[in-house]
Amino acid sequence: MKQAFSYILLFFFISGFSQDITNTISLEEYLGYVKKYHPIVKQTHLITSEGEAKLLKSRGAFDPKVDVDYSRKKFDDSKYYNKLNTAFKIPTWYGVELKATYENNDGKYLNPELNTPDDGLYSAGVSVSLAKGLFMNERMATLKQAKLFTQQAQAKQQLVVNDVIYNALSSYFNWLKNYQSLKTYEAFTENAETRLEIVKKSYFAGDKPAIDTLEAGINLKNRLVDLEKAKIGYIKSKLELSNYLWIENNIPLELEDAVIPDLNTIYVVDQVLNSSILNVDAIDITNHPKIRELQLKRDILTIDKKLKTNNLLPTIDLQYNFLTTDFDPLSSLNTANYKSGLQVNFPLFLRKERGDLKLAKIKLQDVTLDLVATEVSLKNKIQSNIQEITSYTNQHTILLDLVEDSKKLVQGEDRKFEIGEGSLFLVNYREVKLIESQLKRIDAEYQLLNSKTSLLRTINSLY
Repeated sequence: MKQAFSYILLFFFISGFSQDITNTISLEEYLGYVKKYHPIVKQTHLITSEGEAKLLKSRGAFDPKVDVDYSRKKFDDSKYYNKLNTAFKIPTWYGVELKATYENNDGKYLNPELNTPDDGLYSAGVSVSLAKGLFMNERMATLKQAKLFTQQAQAKQQLVVNDVIYNALSSYFNWLKNYQSLKTYEAFTENAETRLEIVKKSYFAGDKPAIDTLEAGINLKNRLVDLEKAKIGYIKSKLELSNYLWIENNIPLELEDAVIPDLNTIYVVDQVLNSSILNVDAIDITNHPKIRELQLKRDILTIDKKLKTNNLLPTIDLQYNFLTTDFDPLSSLNTANYKSGLQVNFPLFLRKERGDLKLAKIKLQDVTLDLVATEVSLKNKIQSNIQEITSYTNQHTILLDLVEDSKKLVQGEDRKFEIGEGSLFLVNYREVKLIESQLKRIDAEYQLLNSKTSLLRTINSLY
C-alpha cells in the first residue's frame, strides 16, 4: 500500500549520478529510463500478448473434439430406452471433417432406426462441404485473420512506443528551453540589480541625475517580473518531465531542484538519436509501422471479402460413413455397410449474402484509399521535417552570431555610460535587444531539437 503514494525521491541518488560533475541528467540517461521503466512502454507488450491469445483461440476451432451423448429412460419397471452415442471429430483446413463414432442403443420403445447390434455399432467417415465452405469458411478465415491481427498488434505497439518516446523527448527539450530562459533572466536581473546600485552611488556622488535611478529601478522591476514568469515556466516543464521518469516497481520520480538538463544537448542529439538522416531519398517508408498496419488491415479485409464471396455459393454438405460391428476396421470393413447423407441449402435471393459482400468491398476500398493517402502524407511530412531541420539549423547559426554581436554592443554602451558619454536608456535598450536575441537563440535550438525528433517519429526510428 505504501507504493500507492507518490514518491518524492532524490533522482541523482537513485540513478547514481556523480555530484562531482554537477547533477545533470543527460538526454541519453533520460531516454534509458523512459524506455526501460515507463508504464505505457511496458503496457504495449500487452498488445502483442492479446494478439497471441486471439491467435491461440482461433486455432481452437481446429482442435479434435470428443462428444459423448448418453440418455436413459425407465418408468414403471419398464426400460423405455438406453442410448449411448460417442463421436471423435477432427476438423481440417479445408471444408473436410473426419469423424469416428460408436453407438450402442437398446430399449423396448427405442426408435427402430436407432437399433444397434448387441456389441454396438462403429462408424468411420468424412463430412465434406462441396461448395460453400470448401476453399474458404468461417474457421479458416478466423485463423488467417488472427495471424494477421498478431502482426498488426506488433505494428501498433511500435507506434504507441514511438509516440511515448517522442512526447518524452519534447518534454526534455521544453525543460531545457525553460532552464536556459530562466538562467538568462537570472543573469540579467542580477545585472539590473548591480546597475541600480551603481547608479544610486553615482547619484549620491553627484555624477548621475535622479531620473537615472528611477529608470534603473523600473528596469529592475521589469526584469523581476520576467524572472517570475520564467520560474513558473521552468517549474511546469520540470513537473511535465517527471511524468516520464520511473524506476522499478512502477515508482514515479520527481526531480530535485539541483538536477539540471544537459546544456550540450544540441551537440549530442544526433549521436543519441542517430538522426543524421537528412536525405529524403534515403528514407524507406514501406516498412513503416503505420503503412504495415494498414497493409495488414487490407489483408484482413481481403480475407473477409473472400469469405463473403464464398457465402454466395449453395450449401452442399456430403457425409459418408462406413459401418462395422467390430472394433478392428481393417479386418471387418465392408463398403456395403454405410450411412450417407446429402444436405443442400440455397437462399433464392441471396440478399443477406450480397449485402455482406458489398459492405466488405466498401471496407476494403476504404482502407486501400487510406493506405494511399497515408503513404503520400508520410512522404510529405518527411520532406517538411527535413526542410524544418535545415531552416532551424541556419537560424540557430545566425542567432549564435547575433547574440555575440549584441553582447558586444551592450558592453560598449555600458562602458560609454560608465565614463559619462552614454545614457542609461541606451544601455537598457541594447540589453533588451540582447535578451530578445538570446531568447530567439534558445527557441531556435528548441525548434531544431523538436524538428529532428519529429523526423524520427515520422519514420518511426525513435525506439
